[in-house]
Amino acid sequence: MELPEAPKKHELEENPLILPVSITMSILAVLVASVTLLGHRAHTEELLLQARASDQWAFYQAKNIRRHEDQETADILGTLVQQDKEKAQAAREKYLKEGERYEADKDQISDKAKELENERDLYSRRADRFDGGEGLLEVALVICSITMLTDRRFFWYGGMLIGAAGVILAVTGLFLH
Repeated sequence: MELPEAPKKHELEENPLILPVSITMSILAVLVASVTLLGHRAHTEELLLQARASDQWAFYQAKNIRRHEDQETADILGTLVQQDKEKAQAAREKYLKEGERYEADKDQISDKAKELENERDLYSRRADRFDGGEGLLEVALVICSITMLTDRRFFWYGGMLIGAAGVILAVTGLFLH
């Protein structure tokens, strides 16, 4: 594959916009790549946090099921006619204590799951900003390229303005808390 030739001096004299617009487009391309990378990483983190939050809610549900089972067992032991009342009462107390422990664990697990969901939502909002910035930077690149076809500075300035908006939008994603 051959590399494209650099513009000749007379081409630069015919169209003085070639060099500055080309540099602008190169900068925009680098910015698009950078913002795309940030967006991909934010989406990946969002997915990982969602998986962790789902795991926490499954753990919460398991504890809740165990608590209900222990409560039912304790209720059954309390209502049945027992041959050894002391042994039955000790077993009932054991199941009641286990149920209380599971109930206490549930709140902590629930709080952790909610914390992970909040963090996931933050990464989702960041990813949205990065995606928006990426889109604006891509549009800016296209508009700047129109300058090369039309020789009109308006498109170059418009592309730079839209590119600046894309950068600002993407940077706001870094400051979300």
